Parts: sequence; structure tokens; C-alpha cells
Amino acid sequence: MPSFLEITPDKLNRIIGTPSLPTIIDARTDEDFAADPRLIPGSIRRDYRTVTDWANELTGPAIILCQKGQKLGHGVAAHLRVVGKEAEVLEGGFEAWRSAKYMLVADEKLPPRDAKGRTVWVTRARPKIDRIACPWLIRRFIDPSAIFLFVPATEVAAVADRFKATPFDIEDVFWSHRGELCTFDVMIEEFGLRTEPLLHLATIVRGADTARPDLAPEVAGLLAASLGLSRMFNDDLEQLEAGMTLYDAFYRWCRDATEETHNWPNPRKV
Repeated sequence: MPSFLEITPDKLNRIIGTPSLPTIIDARTDEDFAADPRLIPGSIRRDYRTVTDWANELTGPAIILCQKGQKLGHGVAAHLRVVGKEAEVLEGGFEAWRSAKYMLVADEKLPPRDAKGRTVWVTRARPKIDRIACPWLIRRFIDPSAIFLFVPATEVAAVADRFKATPFDIEDVFWSHRGELCTFDVMIEEFGLRTEPLLHLATIVRGADTARPDLAPEVAGLLAASLGLSRMFNDDLEQLEAGMTLYDAFYRWCRDATEETHNWPNPRKV
């Protein structure tokens, strides 16, 4: 049973992908990380030896993981609490998470980060479906601090080159449609996020993005909501923020509520 200073892998897994997820700090040694260079979704690597240098940069609570959930994790968490930060340690550390067979993202799949530690992505302006769904997936499961540049279609490649940004959802780039799969599908496959809820959501996104309403009953609803948002906002970043809530809701439905129904009036008891 974990102490009040720890969080279980099961509990952490339940909040992965949700807006309430704390900052996850991977404090494994370089040797341990090299032995298995995969990351818990949304986590960032930090050097435990320099915790006093970066502790004050954190905003909000944090979850610390080391290899086994012992001295490194608890030492970093204790240092964070000294400067007034809420911090828990992942019980059993990376080894417990891996043994439970929860999602892990290969570090080699992540794009380079900028000077502030953020991944930077660029795509066409005026997003509708895939170009909102993909940023949602990245911020919830890959890099919560990721930034997205929306530019004219003709300028995406040049902006990517000049600003060292990763292009997505345009032709002839890695992160794009492949056959019948949309970019959201491709990111789930490449990042190793093949959970049942995300695959369910991917089917809905694919149907809305590729004019396949036959793929799932919810396709029409996502398409309508997405097109409505695109007409509500002139600013693509404002639309993205609104779209984050939309995809949060669809994801939680896919994960927790697909069997729930409602009816009115309620049946009267006899």
C-alpha cells in the first residue's frame, strides 16, 4: 500500500491523458534510461543532480519517477517539497510501470525540443479535425508543453526548416496520412499509444476527417462540432484551446462511458 508520498501505477494510468495530470518528471539515471529509453506518456526527463536549479520552474504538482521508486525519486520529491511544490513518487518506479504493461513512448520518436524544452510543430492554418486532434494527442500524451504554429499551407515546409519545427498533416512528411489512415492514426501507431479508448477515438476522427460517416455513429457529431468551432474562431490557437475540451470529452466517453445511455421520461416504478 503506498504512503501519502506515493502514487500507484494504476492511479497514474487513470489520469494519463486528462487535463488534471500533474507534471511527470523522469529522474532515472542516464544508465537506467539508456537501458530502456522509453517514457511514460507526457513525462519529461530531468537530472536529479540539478533539482535545486530547476525546481522553481515547475508549476503545479509533480509526480517523480526513478528506476524503482526509491532513493532518487524520493530525494527529488523531498527537494521539491522544500521549495513549496507538491510532489509524489511513482510507487515501484519505471520498473513497476513497465511490468504493468502500461503505455510507453519511445524517446527516439519525439522531435527535438527548443531552448525551453518544448517540442515545436507546424501545420496549415484554419484547422478542422486532424489538425486539432493531433495537437490534443500530443499535449495529453506526448508533450504537455508542446507549441503549434499555424501558417499558410505554402509556407509550412519553409517555416519548419527555418524554425526547426516538425511539420504534420501536410503531404510528403512523416507525420501525415498513410493510405486510409489519417495523421491521428499514424501518431497513435508511431508513438505506441494503441489503447482501446484511443483506437476507438481514432476511428471516429478518421471517419470525420476522411468523409467516412459509416465508420462510427459518433462521426457525424465530431464533424459537426469541429466545423462549428472552425466558424466560431478566427484565431487558430483559440480554436485549438476550445478543441482541447472537445477531445477531452470524446476521449473520456471512449474510455469510460460508451455503455451509458439516457432516456426521458424516466420509466416510472410500478
